[in-house]
Amino acid sequence: MILDGQDSTAVQAAAQALAAGDLVGLPTETVYGLAADAGRDSAVAKIFEAKGRPSDHPLIVHVADAAGVDHFAQAVPDFARALMQAYWPGPLTLILPRRPEAGAAAAAGQDSVGMRCPAHPVATALLRACAALGVHGLAAPSANLFGRVSPTTAAHVQGEFGPSLLVLDGGACEVGIESTIVDCTRGAPVLLRPGGITRDQVEAACGQPLRTREELASPDPRASGTLEAHYAPQAKVRLMDAQALQTALDVLGPQASGIAVYARSALRPASPQLLLRRMPDDAETTARQLFAALRGFDEAGVKLIWVETPPPGSDWEGVRDRLQRAAAA
Repeated sequence: MILDGQDSTAVQAAAQALAAGDLVGLPTETVYGLAADAGRDSAVAKIFEAKGRPSDHPLIVHVADAAGVDHFAQAVPDFARALMQAYWPGPLTLILPRRPEAGAAAAAGQDSVGMRCPAHPVATALLRACAALGVHGLAAPSANLFGRVSPTTAAHVQGEFGPSLLVLDGGACEVGIESTIVDCTRGAPVLLRPGGITRDQVEAACGQPLRTREELASPDPRASGTLEAHYAPQAKVRLMDAQALQTALDVLGPQASGIAVYARSALRPASPQLLLRRMPDDAETTARQLFAALRGFDEAGVKLIWVETPPPGSDWEGVRDRLQRAAAA
């Protein structure tokens, strides 16, 4: 059932459900999460089961503020603290050394744990209500079946898991794609997943350049959303530049059907049966609507989604990443 996240009674009911070991749909500024008590392995196991997610694919632990990190992480480096100071609450996840006694299931058995402080009033209220009940963090991957398009509204979550799941409605997500992930376990920051916080912003905040995976001898820790194929709608996604898109539309001619096109450029579709939606000119607006657009194309019953390749630049990196992974599915 969907409850109003602005209602303190609903927030308290959700906190009590989480303290009892149940799952709750949680709004954040990035996407909606499927939340469970990160400190209770049996509750975390329900997330993996509900999503059909492999148990060796770690989850991100959400906390109400930076102080909550100490329940799950240890030996946090100074540059990670600087990133928390700059961008928490916000769409930034930090991979940190894990306390051996905390969050093993959420971390998929690794000695590191992903931590985030979401910038959404409903999420903050729920996390604080949970902390008052002894639940110091919520494991909360995106509230969708594993590998599929992330949800950005409460209705999306209900569509994935049905009416039996308690979902707090916090409105449409402001960012729209998942958080930037920075690995902080190897002595220097490494970007594992781009998102709303750009690499330039990360470097400015922590006072040192992002290192590449190749520069550091130890392997990457496993992290959410880093599989080659992910974020995929039911329809097949194909990325093309504007010229290739127009050529393909010309070849198809007036009889084309079952195809959606999502592009910034002005195209000349020859068929009225094509579903054409304009991609915004800026990365921030595109990110906000991307997953809802992909879900809308699925709901329209198309079989193919042709997307104009996003432009270069660090501000578009998160959108490019999601579309490339969707196209690889």
